[in-house]
Parts: sequence; structure tokens; C-alpha cells
Amino acid sequence: MRPALSRLRSARSAALLALALTAAGAGAVAAPQSAHASVTRIRLGSSSDVSRTSWSGPAFTFNGDGAVVPDTATKAIAAITGGSGSIDVTVLADSASTGSSQTPECDVFMGLSGVNSCTTDVVTSAADGNSSQVNSDVRNAEFVYFAGGNQCVYASWKGTSLQASVQSVVAKGGGSGGGSAGHHINSAVVYDACTASTDSPTALANPYDSSVTFTTGMFSWPNYADTINDSHFVTRDRMGRTMAFVARAVKDGLTTSGKAWGVGVEQGGGSLFLDKNGLATLSGSDAYVVLGDHQPEQAVSGKPLTYSNFKIWHLTAGQTFDFKNRPTCGYYTRSVTNGTPDANLYSGTPTTDCGGGGGTGTGSSFTETEPNDSTGTANDITGLTYPATVTGSMKSTSDRDYYKLSLTSGQTATVTCTVPAAYDADLYFMNAGGSTLTRSVNNGKGAGESLSWTATSSGTYYADLEAYSGSGSATYSCGITKS
Repeated sequence: MRPALSRLRSARSAALLALALTAAGAGAVAAPQSAHASVTRIRLGSSSDVSRTSWSGPAFTFNGDGAVVPDTATKAIAAITGGSGSIDVTVLADSASTGSSQTPECDVFMGLSGVNSCTTDVVTSAADGNSSQVNSDVRNAEFVYFAGGNQCVYASWKGTSLQASVQSVVAKGGGSGGGSAGHHINSAVVYDACTASTDSPTALANPYDSSVTFTTGMFSWPNYADTINDSHFVTRDRMGRTMAFVARAVKDGLTTSGKAWGVGVEQGGGSLFLDKNGLATLSGSDAYVVLGDHQPEQAVSGKPLTYSNFKIWHLTAGQTFDFKNRPTCGYYTRSVTNGTPDANLYSGTPTTDCGGGGGTGTGSSFTETEPNDSTGTANDITGLTYPATVTGSMKSTSDRDYYKLSLTSGQTATVTCTVPAAYDADLYFMNAGGSTLTRSVNNGKGAGESLSWTATSSGTYYADLEAYSGSGSATYSCGITKS
């Protein structure tokens, strides 16, 4: 749902148009679509689109409710622009906002640095997915945000020009995101709720209930295959239904790997920022990744679900999950027997030690301490549980942050850093003598960095993040895995 986010249907279109025209007199640009009467458009900011030949994304934001989360939106903007310039944003909504503003999402985007314009297109039907104006707005944007509302309407745009237009934004290095229904539509397998919205007891009692329906083939974002998104996760007790979704996806072959990952994000500010390297970083409220990696013991129409040992990763603010190199450790397990789930679905002690495992999950975290500007003063993180997350900041334009770790022969370290828009930082990986083995030097403030190195001998190694331009107290986050 959109904030104050209940939504009206096309019966409100006349009222929306009147309000939009009023907004136009206050500096917004509003226009109805003559060929598609159910589409309404309001543009804020510049009337001219940004002109630029290349972008640094893709980047994505997945929110637990419909509201834009400034922290992850800012990260997405910085990742797409490479730290310089601005972008155009298009918000797609399936019906009008009922709050005091007709453009609640664009109001937030226009308050962020690096946004040239934000256009809200209210598109209420599948046919309007072929609106020339809507498709022009989307193709000229660098970020598309799906508002909260009804994901069944969004799924109905499959096969229209609008589906291809959104895909083109990501393909050029832009991004996509959304909240609530807009979170759902961005996964590989979409719970579309086209007959009804299901709940956990219903879905667990019969995973083939008429309220459990899916759309596939809508979007397939880089590093995000085989996912099923869910929203309002803890507040509405949706772990059970996500388990049913995952079991159905595996049983029905809806994914490409024989596995399915549910991605549930809590409301009230929960938001995952997914960078172009597949690293998701959580802001705000909690998130959960739920893996089903085998066929269900029982998933048939009319009978309750039985599925053993779902693997569950619980993320809290600041933690990361590597969707490109998905973890094999750091999870706890829960089962469902004859429709009844285990107790304590939302918390558990990981059954595996990630000390040598791969993927970024919920291992140790470490905040840098100065001085750590050389190999001799490096912060020692050899004792952390991996995957690990280190955070810090570039306090001056000459700051260098060194982290000391150990690898055994044949072991691969992967370091993936999310860098804030305040500065441009480069990432180096060094041997015990301080010689550079590999590096990542993407250009632009806010540009993320990522590298991997496979040790040919056991010993000490260093990861070094150093300022290239700019500085500030804004925090970077680096996920470090060993495999």
C-alpha cells in the first residue's frame, strides 16, 4: 500500500485529475492521456530529461512497505550516477494516493540529492501498459519505482511495452525498486495476489489454495534469480506464507535452479539496497531470506504443507547478503509439518559456523578503529566469523583503512564495498609484504567496489579501502567472504 497508502481505483480518476491540475499551477506538470484516459501523469522538478551516454548501475531498492526509504534511494542514485550528475525518476502506481499529496513517492525523491525530475504515472489497467507517454517517461528515466498498491495490476503489464521499457532502464545501467506491491513485482517469481491476498495459516493449510497464485517471466534482475519477495513481513506474520511460496516454487519448477529464495522485508523503514555486484545491504527494519533447496515432503492441492529444514538468514540493519555468491552458512532452520510451523520462526541460532564458508550472511561485524592507515596499524579481523562486515568512513582525502585477515592455500576472499555518495574510494588486496595483488577502482563518488583473490599460499593478507576524492563521516560497508 502507498503511505497513508490505501489506494483508490479509476473511479477516483476525475478527482485525481482535478488535483493534478491544481498541482500544475504550483509548479508540477500534469497531463491526462488522451489515448489512454485511465492514465494520469504528474511531473515534479525539471521539465527536461537528463542527457548522458552511460550510467554506472544497475541498482535496486526493495522496501517492506510502500514508502520510499531515503537511505537506500540515496545509495541507488549514487550507484547509478557514479557519484556525479543527476537522474530522472519515474514512479509507477496502479491507483491514486489517498493521502494529502498525490505524489508521495516523488515528494521524497525530489528531496534527495542527484534527482533532476520525478514523474508519477498512475496506470490502472493492462492496456495502459502500451501508453506512449508512460513508456516514454520510463525509458527516459534512470530509476523506476513501483508504488505500493496491487501487484496484480503490475503483473498484468507482462507482455506490454511497459515491461520492456522497465527492462531497458536496468539494461542501460539504471535501476528499479519499489515497496509493498512494488517489492513483490521486482522478484523473479511474483506472488501476484490476483484472486485474493493470502495469509500464513491459509497458505500452510493448502499451498495450492486459490489465493496462492504466481506470475513468472516479468523481470529477471542481475544476481537476483529464483527469488520470491514478500513485504510487511513480521508485522503481518508472513513467514509461513513465504515458506509455502518457496515450497510451491520448488515443487512446480518455477525457478531455474531447483531452489527458491524467499526475501521478506519488514515494514516501517526496512529496505534492501542491491548493487550491481549482487550485494544487498539492509537499512532500517529486519529482513529474512528463506531458502528451500529440496522438494517438499508434501505439497499437493487440498493438503497441508510438510517441508523440512527451510534455511533462514535473519538480517538486521547494516548487514549484508550476497545474492551473487549465495551463502552456505549462517542460517538457522525451521520446518513445517502438516501445515504447522516450528516455533520461533523469526529468530534462531545459526546451525553453521561461517568461519570458512562462502557468501555474505549474518557473520561478524566490525567497525574500524583509527589509526589503521598502513599494514603495520591494520585492524586485525582474522578472528571474525565469516562472512563478515566491516564499516568505517573516509575521514580525510588521504585516509586509508587497512584490514588484516588470513587465508589458507586455495581459499578465495571476496570483498564487496558499498561506498556513500560523499566520496570516491578504491579497494586493494595485498599480500603480507604490502604488494598489491588485485584492485577495484571504479570511478565516481558513491561507486561500489568489489574484488576476489584466491590464495596460492597460506598466510596474512590485507584489504585496503582508500580515499581517491572527497571525504566525510558517511559510512562505507564492506562484506568479506571466504570460500
